[in-house]
Amino acid sequence: MIFRCLRQSSKEQRRRKTDKSRIGEALELIRRGCDELIVEEELARKLAGGRTLRVKLGLDPTAPDLHLGHTVVINKLRHFQELGHQVQFLIGDFTGMIGDPSGKNQTRPPLSRDEIEANAQTYRKQVFKILDPEKTQILFNSAWSDKLGAEGMIRLAARYTVARLLERDDFAKRFKSNRPIAVHELLYPLMQGYDSVAMKSDVELGGTDQKFNLLVGRELQKDFGQEPQCVLTMPLLEGLDGREKMSKSLGNYVGIAEPPREIFGKLMSISDDLMWRYIELLSFEPAPGVSKWRHEVKDGRNPREIKVLFAKEMVARFHGASAALDAEAQFEQRFRHGRLPEDMQELTLKAPEAGLAVTKTLKLAGFVPSISEANRLIEQGGVKIDGERVSDRGLKLPAGRSFVLQAGKRKVARIKIS
Repeated sequence: MIFRCLRQSSKEQRRRKTDKSRIGEALELIRRGCDELIVEEELARKLAGGRTLRVKLGLDPTAPDLHLGHTVVINKLRHFQELGHQVQFLIGDFTGMIGDPSGKNQTRPPLSRDEIEANAQTYRKQVFKILDPEKTQILFNSAWSDKLGAEGMIRLAARYTVARLLERDDFAKRFKSNRPIAVHELLYPLMQGYDSVAMKSDVELGGTDQKFNLLVGRELQKDFGQEPQCVLTMPLLEGLDGREKMSKSLGNYVGIAEPPREIFGKLMSISDDLMWRYIELLSFEPAPGVSKWRHEVKDGRNPREIKVLFAKEMVARFHGASAALDAEAQFEQRFRHGRLPEDMQELTLKAPEAGLAVTKTLKLAGFVPSISEANRLIEQGGVKIDGERVSDRGLKLPAGRSFVLQAGKRKVARIKIS
């Protein structure tokens, strides 16, 4: 009897040790690339419970296309799926009509229901390029928000104070500088928090600019008698310029629905330093593999080779392996076989809000002495951008773009428009 008890005790110790190791490995994967995890001890307890967790991400469909900046947090959802948990992908068709004021210094114009619905359809198609459909629940917050009605909204608003809402950084700054804050903007954090109550989420993900809203969700869940969700924030991805947050409006983005050639070329244009940032937040390459790449580059390997591997991975994720190979071949045909120098000059030029005219770009780069000479060179077919001949003298290059500019056979430089 004593020996049997000892055997059972030993077996139980091994099981606990295995469970602890499993939870540690899960937390290591979850923490990869994340900015903050609130509260890690709570998440460890949830993982130890052995049940499937509900992991929430809400996106307002305010634009028709997703870009790589959006995928930083979607990739983290995939990590949770790999660990066996249920993803709740929430399309904010109700909150999208309010407009998320996060990081904004002025009120955003609300979108119409028709605009929201059209954009939501594209989100559904694009998100499954990353997530497993079998482990993803698509939800729309109008399902419960529309039902609240005036009375429900008033009761929800009674659970939070204006003083607490004004603790949010962007609201506080606007209040102190006497810039207007519309009443509907104050409702946004409450509605996002109420989503967590309605979905009974265990974990909610978002960018660092969403931290306040995510914490409102925790507080409302407590107020409704639910176990509070854990909060995981992911960094905001810099755009191709390496400075501003990736944004379609700034032109420094890589859209996941863009043609393979565009995705590959844009990623090959980023700086070597920014490459590591993108790999950390976007690549599914295991951490030991990334560490190996870093050591190899430090020992003399050309970082361009790593950039090619990364660009191929991104194209393959959104368009398939065959498209990735084709994009690489096309890129090599345009650049390497065109004998463009590997150590070409790099220039950063400032652009007005409307963009920088290609003729002015040629002049500022020192390729031509005047705008009239730039026009003449374009008419003769002597100007190329990323290997493509420029025929439009009125072409404007948006801020945030990075490309290779050629004038004639000898003048070539990598240009960044800021």
